[in-house]
Amino acid sequence: MYLSRVEIDSNNRAKTRDLTHLGAYHNWVEQSFPAEIAVHERLRHLWRIDQLGGRRYLLVLSEEKPDVEKLATYGVQGTVMTKAYDHLLDQLHEGQLLQFRLTANPTHTITVPGRKQGRVVPHITVEQQRQWLIDRAERAGFSLIQNVAAENSDGAPTWSFDIVGREWPTLHRRAGRGVRLSRVTFEGLLRINDVAAFKETLTQGLGREKAYGMGLMTVIPEA
Repeated sequence: MYLSRVEIDSNNRAKTRDLTHLGAYHNWVEQSFPAEIAVHERLRHLWRIDQLGGRRYLLVLSEEKPDVEKLATYGVQGTVMTKAYDHLLDQLHEGQLLQFRLTANPTHTITVPGRKQGRVVPHITVEQQRQWLIDRAERAGFSLIQNVAAENSDGAPTWSFDIVGREWPTLHRRAGRGVRLSRVTFEGLLRINDVAAFKETLTQGLGREKAYGMGLMTVIPEA
């Protein structure tokens, strides 16, 4: 697998004028793999938008290397970087502490009278969104760490992660219609409990709307 990054040329409005909704970013990612398009075989590509030091980056995780020129379509010239991801995956082990960053779409399902299937709705509050990640950690192969020595104002222990971004970007699913999705970015510290499950989380994503910039978790070893 490969992890690629390109700085979005946000200062060039003429160049990035098409990037007005999540579908446009999704199309950018898909067009960066012309070999898949040619054989009508679309593989899953996890991606997200990062904001670091006042700059915006597109980050893409894929099984194959993207086309450099296509990935640079809306990017700053010379900023495309692609690195092999398998080495990091091979170094993971149970009990390992890692710093993580995750952009996700925290949701839950509510019962709708008269309907067999429930309705998926976003979590709204910070507390709900934090709990969403806590509830999914074990099944995703990791644990979030409680700091029992430090307490919140309500006396509850603090956790080793926080929410660093909350947005409502637009997705145009149909012509003339747009929906707003909850996009939440988490950062913090985790411990691997189940290596196989955790690798699946890293490579397959966590939560819903993976095609539209949600679900990608990246990690670096804790110093």
